[in-house]
Amino acid sequence: MRYALLTAVVFSASLYPFFTVQAEEPALPLGLGGGAPVASSEPSLPVGLGGSSEPSLPAGLDMGDNSAPTDEPGLPEGLVMDESSVYQDTDTGFDDGGSALPFSGFFEIRAGARLAGQPYEKRASIGEARLQLQGEKFWDYGVSARVTADFVADPVADRWAVDLDNGDGWVDLREAFVSWRATDFMDIKAGRQILTWGTGDMVFLNDLFPKDFDSFFIGRDEEYLKAPSDALKTSFFSDLANLDVVYTPNFDSDRFSDGARISVYNPFVGNVAGRSNVLKTDPRSDWFAEDEWSARLYRNIGAYETALYFYDGYWKNPQGLDQANVRAVFPRLSVYGASVRGPVAAGIGNLETAYYDSRDDNSGVNPVMPNDQFRFLAGYEQELATELTGGVQYNLERTLDYDALKRNAPAGSPLPRENRQVVTVRLTKMMMNQDLTLSLFNFWSPSERDGYARPKVKYKLNDQWTAEAGGNIFYGQKRSTFFGQLEDNSNIYASVRYSF
Repeated sequence: MRYALLTAVVFSASLYPFFTVQAEEPALPLGLGGGAPVASSEPSLPVGLGGSSEPSLPAGLDMGDNSAPTDEPGLPEGLVMDESSVYQDTDTGFDDGGSALPFSGFFEIRAGARLAGQPYEKRASIGEARLQLQGEKFWDYGVSARVTADFVADPVADRWAVDLDNGDGWVDLREAFVSWRATDFMDIKAGRQILTWGTGDMVFLNDLFPKDFDSFFIGRDEEYLKAPSDALKTSFFSDLANLDVVYTPNFDSDRFSDGARISVYNPFVGNVAGRSNVLKTDPRSDWFAEDEWSARLYRNIGAYETALYFYDGYWKNPQGLDQANVRAVFPRLSVYGASVRGPVAAGIGNLETAYYDSRDDNSGVNPVMPNDQFRFLAGYEQELATELTGGVQYNLERTLDYDALKRNAPAGSPLPRENRQVVTVRLTKMMMNQDLTLSLFNFWSPSERDGYARPKVKYKLNDQWTAEAGGNIFYGQKRSTFFGQLEDNSNIYASVRYSF
């Protein structure tokens, strides 16, 4: 039923323009009243990378959307990162508009290789051709629709059967939704959509929307860190505060690393495992049997953006173990959080906290289920020099009921750190009239003595062509730590993209 509903949305939204094209007048050129409606945006960031507000990573690595008018202030000049669109909502306004083409998109070729051979995965980390097509339609009464689909030829993954949940196969449906400005104070968006909120940069505390960590680790564009949700999002607006409520009728987990493409630690074999020993997880239930609720209450207080968050659902990565059936499970989870973001000295600062209530083990006595956690994030970014920006973050994940966990854990079994700390640093330099971008993002955990570096060079040849090269470098002293287990997956990649 799930795929039938998505197919109906895609089919109706894509065929409508062709049946109505002769009845509509052509759009005016830009500058005479035509053009696409203006998009609105907002900030956001991993669960093992330092949080869950917007970035984290696989099992333990969780590396924010706003579809209506927003009164949140923008960043000052020099603090807008080249890659920030990954964490911003891309909703388009609801006024009628026109375009010379019935769709937009890009064609891209991307290839990469691991830096060292390993017995778990192929030497090639990525090798794909990707065509993205996006179409939008706007009607009267504040109604619009958008469909975004990626068509992929990927012999490295060698998974051709379509799985819209995992993103496998020759097509990945990124968006297929209908939006409606129901009243001056309420918006509704229903269907497959990319959702995001929070204040972190590549670190997610209160953003419990799905992520795609395999894409992140093998060098796809950062937009693919955010995986789609099949959800109903309702936004309410008032002078006092704004409220977003998201209902997901069937649990959308992260597209986590299970060994099929990125080798990871497998608790059932007690070692790193890959393609030949993929981590098994419990199957998903029917729609409405395992649903999720997310909410954000936010407003500006002076120049500061403040927000309260709530989530009720499941851990987005398989953090629990079903030993009888030899598979990993997604325990129940509730999250309560808050954030503030605004000017500090010469830059922008942010604070975010979250309490993770692991409802399948409230007292911490079950060693195969995750304990409750307290998470904290503090960040700061500013312009360091002309067209050079820098940002730093500190993230803490404190495991609660830790003494109970140690008492009940089997002898010799690996235990998480009571206080896992991650520090991130981002540097971005724009050159050659901003056509050339040099960037470095580094995760480092002083508590686990491991890390992950992401250097990248991006050059805009002209308005259509862009070339990019970069790497994903993992390092650590032990294979049992989060980044240390990924060391064999270190890789470099390059891409060429034509946008239209």
